[in-house]
Amino acid sequence: MRSRVIVALLLVALAVSAADARQWSWLGVRIRDLSEQEMEEIAARHGIREGFGVVIVEVIEGAPAEKAGLKAGDIVVAFDGRPVTETRLLQRLIAAAPTERETPLTVLRAEGRQRVAVKLAAMPRAIIGERIAAEFGFIVREPEGPGAAAPSIAVVIRGSSAEKAGLEAGDVILQVNEQAVVSREAAREALADAVPERPLRLTVRRGQSHLSVTLNTP
Repeated sequence: MRSRVIVALLLVALAVSAADARQWSWLGVRIRDLSEQEMEEIAARHGIREGFGVVIVEVIEGAPAEKAGLKAGDIVVAFDGRPVTETRLLQRLIAAAPTERETPLTVLRAEGRQRVAVKLAAMPRAIIGERIAAEFGFIVREPEGPGAAAPSIAVVIRGSSAEKAGLEAGDVILQVNEQAVVSREAAREALADAVPERPLRLTVRRGQSHLSVTLNTP
């Protein structure tokens, strides 16, 4: 289940062109698509013809979603009056929405359908870095193990620029575009400065070897 959520999040990040990264709006949730079984259960429980929507897996502390009262387990079925059928659609709608006014969301909860007003914020640089990494097809995780310092690759998505370049899960990131990184935060900062229309260069450690990997533009 955890791997399915991670891959779903990665696919969500690919939904919006990274060229507009500095202008993305942000809700502050982790989301995934509904399974077929969940769709059937929603349709039966809420008396609708067909179940659809996306599940909020996590609400990030201090984000607009938390301030608006959204919760893990909420199923978003509409955003600003538009039906939401999949994660990528919701991500596109959020990214393009204004931050200067409240936007209504319709969510399904155990107690029924509810309308929630949320005021979006500009996406933080750290999240921009994650999104750009996802554009190229990988997710960065925290350092692991005693004495670990540098971040490593958690997931490489099939068919992505990262996979085609030979990047592997477990590779430890040492440099991003010639900029040394010593933590996950430093890696996200360096990625936030990357230009998505140009190849991304990474130096990684795999076992005892140091490798230079170039990821082509998505």
